[in-house]
Amino acid sequence: MSDGGAADFGLDRNRPSWLSYALILFQKDLRIELRSGEALVTSGFFAVVVVILSSLSFYAGAETRRQVASGVVWLAIAFASVLALGRLWQRERDDGALEGVLLSPVPRSALFAGKALGLLTFLFLIEAVVIPLTAVLFSLDLGAFGLGLFVIAVTATPGLAAASTLFGAMTARTRARDLVLAIVLFPLLSPTLLAATVATRELLGGSSLHELGDYLKIIGVFDVAFAAGGLGLFETLLDG
Repeated sequence: MSDGGAADFGLDRNRPSWLSYALILFQKDLRIELRSGEALVTSGFFAVVVVILSSLSFYAGAETRRQVASGVVWLAIAFASVLALGRLWQRERDDGALEGVLLSPVPRSALFAGKALGLLTFLFLIEAVVIPLTAVLFSLDLGAFGLGLFVIAVTATPGLAAASTLFGAMTARTRARDLVLAIVLFPLLSPTLLAATVATRELLGGSSLHELGDYLKIIGVFDVAFAAGGLGLFETLLDG
């Protein structure tokens, strides 16, 4: 009994922690993406095309740039998140990889955290391209607005990544996954996207970061709600 208990204790002691599991899954997605570039290149290129087409279609001078540019940034990011999420889960579906992960001792909440961290990283990289490109095409002064845009992006993107990852699990085994994901996800993201768009519009209109505090608080509330919901509900949605 003592030997068995010692062995069990040794196994438990050597088992990775919850955070280690999440980081392992995150690093797996990151390594795959560095080799293939599928999710980042596809979603990033699509976001760039959205920005360019919008600038050609809607930009009519300085009087419209505040209204148009704010919407263009977040529409491009929203569509890019769906494309990136689809590629991330496609990898898990291929060759039964998802079933292998589910049969492993990885906690479902750690799987959610790893996937959300991966998507968050991809979205930050896409934003690093989309925001400067929008500034160039819409004649925005990044020296004046750069810090504010950075703060809004850093505040809003975690909620987008968490919500997208959570409900991406719903479509992991669904045939019409892309249609279902768009129908479910975009209404869910609407509060964060609306608050981020309005905050960006007000920033470009001359408001200070202090004056945008209420919008940032609203975004923060949804960040916490989506993250907590993902950690608590991911297993149910994935196994359902």
